[in-house]
Amino acid sequence: MGRRKNRPRNRDRNENSGNKSGWGAGYQEIIKENKLYEEYYKEQKIVPEGEWDQFMATMREPLPATIRITGYKSHAEEILCCLKTKYFKELQDLEVDGQKIEAPQRLSWYPSELAWHINISRKMLRKSPVLEKFHQFLVSETESGNISRQEAVSMIPPLLLDIKPHHKILDMCAAPGSKTAQLIEMLHSDMNVAFPEGFVIANDVDNKRCYLLVHQSKRLHSPCITVVNHDASNIPRLEMVDTEGQRNILFYDRILCDVPCSGDATLRKNIDVWKKWTTSNSLQLHGLQQRIAIRGVEQLAIGGRMVYSTCSLNPIENEAVIAAILEKSEGTLELIDVSSELPGLKRMPGLTSWKVMTREGHWYVEWSDVPENKHTQIRPTMFPIKDPEKLKVVNLERCIRILPHHQNTGGFFVAVLEKKAPMPWNKLEPRLRHKTAVAATPVDGADETLVVTDETKKTDDGEESSASKDGVCCPPPSKKMKLFGFKEDPFVFLNEDDPIFLPIQKFYQLDPSFPKSNVLTRTHEGKKRHLYMVSKELRNVLLHNSERMKVINTGIKVLSRNNDGEEFGCAFRLAQEGIYTINPYINGRIIKISIEDVMVLLTQENPFIGKLTSEPQKQAKKLNMGSVVLKYEPDPSNIEAPNCPIVLCGWRGKNSIRVFVARNERFHYLRMLGVEVFRDKSKAEETENVAASAEKNEEPTEEGEVNLPEATERLKEASDTVREAEKKCDNTPGAAQEPEKYQEQVQHAKMEINNTMRISESIDSCPKIENFDAEVASLDAN
Repeated sequence: MGRRKNRPRNRDRNENSGNKSGWGAGYQEIIKENKLYEEYYKEQKIVPEGEWDQFMATMREPLPATIRITGYKSHAEEILCCLKTKYFKELQDLEVDGQKIEAPQRLSWYPSELAWHINISRKMLRKSPVLEKFHQFLVSETESGNISRQEAVSMIPPLLLDIKPHHKILDMCAAPGSKTAQLIEMLHSDMNVAFPEGFVIANDVDNKRCYLLVHQSKRLHSPCITVVNHDASNIPRLEMVDTEGQRNILFYDRILCDVPCSGDATLRKNIDVWKKWTTSNSLQLHGLQQRIAIRGVEQLAIGGRMVYSTCSLNPIENEAVIAAILEKSEGTLELIDVSSELPGLKRMPGLTSWKVMTREGHWYVEWSDVPENKHTQIRPTMFPIKDPEKLKVVNLERCIRILPHHQNTGGFFVAVLEKKAPMPWNKLEPRLRHKTAVAATPVDGADETLVVTDETKKTDDGEESSASKDGVCCPPPSKKMKLFGFKEDPFVFLNEDDPIFLPIQKFYQLDPSFPKSNVLTRTHEGKKRHLYMVSKELRNVLLHNSERMKVINTGIKVLSRNNDGEEFGCAFRLAQEGIYTINPYINGRIIKISIEDVMVLLTQENPFIGKLTSEPQKQAKKLNMGSVVLKYEPDPSNIEAPNCPIVLCGWRGKNSIRVFVARNERFHYLRMLGVEVFRDKSKAEETENVAASAEKNEEPTEEGEVNLPEATERLKEASDTVREAEKKCDNTPGAAQEPEKYQEQVQHAKMEINNTMRISESIDSCPKIENFDAEVASLDAN
């Protein structure tokens, strides 16, 4: 097949888009008018009187970008300090083409100053080296998982869940994963606890979007996250085994129910909605949204909290769904008043009265007014409650609606529900659950797959039939699980007496408390390439529900096979992504390093051990070749050094030592040490160069220079060493009998040259500035 012809890129349109900033820049050709939209929301009275013009004017403006600093990592404060003292400070009085750049503004309602508005266009980024450097910082830190780009209003639902480390959490419609990342952060609020008691099960119906969800969650390196692929309206009921060996139904302490919606509150970033919007989307989605929400509250624990949210302003998708659920719950659910939470967030109360419009533009106030031929398009649950007593009980005014013009955001709707008792159609649940537990008690060492007993099926059928007889809304009927998309490799938990553990435990001197039973691999046969870890509670879920749910991904990689390591005593080396999980159990192979050593290890690929400070040198020389842990502990007396611990995976070679750290993570640590890593783009010749300089107000390097510490000196010294050592090997008698003395110098010097250039190339390969918005926009929450 021939290639497609080159088409104009979005950024070309941006060049002629004026000075607009944010999400919508470059879309002036789309007319931001929709008379039906304006008529509909004027009639619904969602906007306070006198604010309509301001509301619509804001809707036509591009949406500012928002970033959130990952809150659970111990170095979040370091990132915030770097942003405020370095990058934000440079933007304070910056002007580009005579236009003053708007300084980033923090979100007043987000805790600990961890979320910021940034209202800068991509056109401006290309015009200013200062802004371009700032954008590169955002790119690198985003890929490292230290910063997330997320719409401001989508940060609200996880905050209202009030998550604690012991909570079992279900995210029903999780992709692309911005909110899921927040849930993981809150679960790991205490970084000293490697395995919180709680966990997150993140679900999405779209198999392909599940992998986007995996990408987002993997950046946070958590052993407490599982990604599954199910229809949220029929997500399977899972089971866990308690300490007495009895099987019990899993009820979640917190559920995030961010349902699919029409997205008509996202006009500022989804420009196509202007021309495509009709009421038909909300009418079609109402039933699905209700089914998903009902399935959620069924799986909610008594006393648990569920947040229902949409990025729509439409009461058919919002208040109507909540009212229908509350009516069917018969008092078992309650809307929580969260007006005192998130101080500083301006919000509007939920509606208690609204109307329904057909796609043709006909209005209806009551169900009785709807003609019979419209009954398939309009349902009774779409209308507001008319009984004043019932209306008073449901407290719809406790819902939250965010309007864009109040704080320069997108629109959003949130309702927080608390479960007081089992749902009316699950009244027999405790007795039936007890029967199932007795019938399906597991045995230690038995097959690790879940067998669904006939009694379990009877339980589900029994609940459904009894609920149906009562004529109330019942759980979805049992269906055979349909598997779509890619076939995943199996998740196989290792036995505690597996012979693979003995050399690992001996080599790294693992603590006896190391949870071997939490280790899994992705193959039944052959050599195990990687070892992953999950928390104890997540293992419980995975082990007893393997036939009930389709798992896309779980666990954090802690060890990777290295065949060369077998000759040194262990075939597995440590993996950087899981080092903070396994580190508390490692008692051997540890080298304590200083801040100077961190600098050497991150800027030089294979430095000689002699380049480390004296104490790490002594520790390294006592160790045989193989994988090591390099630990930096903060020095309270050094106020300029990072105030958080740094743990790196390394390899102790014969005479050198190196770290196994990904490119962007390496850049992250260098920035924490005061080294600035950026790509300087010359407008004249469109060439790229790398500059890395300590924060000493140095001038930027000249075009084409590599200013990494000691880079030039190393290159010259290494070249001389190659020539001298090769000469000695050729001319020195006995060199063939004692090759190590000189040939190792040759090999190491060549490695110095290659690695100096490799560091330069790796930093040069930082993603293009113009591609950042396109790539990260796909990860933004609705």
